[in-house]
Amino acid sequence: MRVLLWHVHGSWTTSFVQGPHTYLLPVLPDRGPDGRGRARTWQWPPSAVEVTPDEARRADIDVAVLQRPEELHELCHAWTGRRPGLDVPAVYLEHNAPDLPVGSCVAVGERDDIPVVHVSWFNQLMWDSGRAPSVVIEHGVVDPGYRYSGEIPAAAVVVNEPIRRGRVTGTDLLPLFRQAVPVDVFGMGTEQLGGADVDQATLHERAPRRRVYLHPYRWTSLGLSLIEAMHLGMPVVSLATTEAGEAVPPEAGVVSNRLDRLTTALRDLVADPDRAAAMGRRGREAALARYGLARFLADWDRLLGEAVR
Repeated sequence: MRVLLWHVHGSWTTSFVQGPHTYLLPVLPDRGPDGRGRARTWQWPPSAVEVTPDEARRADIDVAVLQRPEELHELCHAWTGRRPGLDVPAVYLEHNAPDLPVGSCVAVGERDDIPVVHVSWFNQLMWDSGRAPSVVIEHGVVDPGYRYSGEIPAAAVVVNEPIRRGRVTGTDLLPLFRQAVPVDVFGMGTEQLGGADVDQATLHERAPRRRVYLHPYRWTSLGLSLIEAMHLGMPVVSLATTEAGEAVPPEAGVVSNRLDRLTTALRDLVADPDRAAAMGRRGREAALARYGLARFLADWDRLLGEAVR
């Protein structure tokens, strides 16, 4: 199949384009949000092909994977001359949890010809899907391999724009956690927190040198950084919010909304390298079983196949 999708979420798209199809990625000279084209900091296969507006209009497209309201209402037709769900089969992928208070309807909620795909069961529960058929396809991750050493007695946090997003990402909790153990922050916009903005390959090298992965998010979709940390072999300490309790089994880490339990868990794991390594190995096994790439791609192949019938 020839699948049209915009490059919106780099980590998710990295997994998606590993499938057997040709992936058409809109590109503009400025590589802005509506035309990023291929990734520059992830490894994508040659089957992920950039297309200009003229090329997209002439292209054979079997199905469109839409991820933003503007793609549904404007961009797909503007780029291709085809209306999603009418002139070309389409599915709508919702990456995020709804804004609070919970009551939002998905962008395709008034239609029954475009299914909405949620990336977690929590998100499906919290969104109002309206008339749209609703399915869950959980995340899948390109396995970075077991890389854990835990040689640095510290916690690693991966977060983008922590200052702007504030309490949503648990930024306000970091000083408390830093009273228990050193906390090293990675991600875009983390300079004010003493963090480092690194590409994925460097992150996969640096993060598992820390003894534990800390996931302080209050309200967000299930972060791919958490799943990647488990693949890397890192034990996890996480708030028990959104989908984290489903993703992290008890043998792989400590999940709680009690800050005293979380700070104690951080101290204990940093002080006990053998226990931390054992939990990380069990977490990797769980992540491979639930969030493996083969399952993810198979689920998407089934859905795309149904969409083009």
